Amino acid sequence: MPLAEIPLCVWRTRGQTFQFHGQSIRYWVAGQGEPLLLIHGFPTASWDWHYLWQPLAQRYRVIACDMLGFGDSGKPLNHEYSLLEQADLQQALLAHLGVEQPLHVLAHDYGDSVAQELLARHYERRIELASCVFLNGGLFPETHRPLLAQKLLLSPLGWMFGRAFSRDALVKSFRQIFGPNTRPSESEMDDFWRLVESHHGPRIMHKLISYIPERRVHRDRWVSAMQQDEVPLRVIDGEVDPISGAHMVARYRQLIPNPDTVLLPGIGHYPQIEAPVEVLKHYLKFREHWVSRPRQLAYS
Repeated sequence: MPLAEIPLCVWRTRGQTFQFHGQSIRYWVAGQGEPLLLIHGFPTASWDWHYLWQPLAQRYRVIACDMLGFGDSGKPLNHEYSLLEQADLQQALLAHLGVEQPLHVLAHDYGDSVAQELLARHYERRIELASCVFLNGGLFPETHRPLLAQKLLLSPLGWMFGRAFSRDALVKSFRQIFGPNTRPSESEMDDFWRLVESHHGPRIMHKLISYIPERRVHRDRWVSAMQQDEVPLRVIDGEVDPISGAHMVARYRQLIPNPDTVLLPGIGHYPQIEAPVEVLKHYLKFREHWVSRPRQLAYS
């Protein structure tokens, strides 16, 4: 049975706001139980999780925000965006909500890098993670295959390309990265674009794209954290994603001990949008498996 979507107009009414470094951050909370943090990707926002939101909220306390520079959150023009700051933002949101229990994380794309930073901080005893699941993302810089649009944003003329970025450019990019039979409808593209253009988003896209070289800087620390055996990990990956599909999972299996991976045939870069039922099934199986296994605590 397909999962019910939450229209963007409804999703927006359910959000709340808190302040982070002088900027308004939109966030969403639902459900009760163990905290589950959802971290979205580039260039979209937390609405990416709307198919999974209600089913997950029936089981967990689900938390998500539009990160700084994304969606309906603040998008300051004169700001140097950083994955490390986005990890700080997630921790600030958890503190704002009074979350003190061990944290479960489900992340996608850009959010994978933020989750990797949180995982590294877990081993530095700066946060306690209970589990982490990655959807399609550049977990390893050596396997990441950026789109032409991303390369242009990284170029010296990136600021010009970003300001000219349009709905048509977003559609063209999404056609390349979604599965051949799971591309978003025109209505969905309208909503994705509304979130990108909110608060004049295109004018900072060349700043947000700095996450790609930043991944290379932190690569060894992040991979080392994934190679530890304390926090249960799983990758659920759309196989035909040209950016971080089957080739990324192959590298994960080479580098990560006892790799737990799921490939979704025919699915592209946005499995939570393209195949939410499958993602939910594999996520819940992961959680059920680790519930029955005693977990080693970071703080003993």
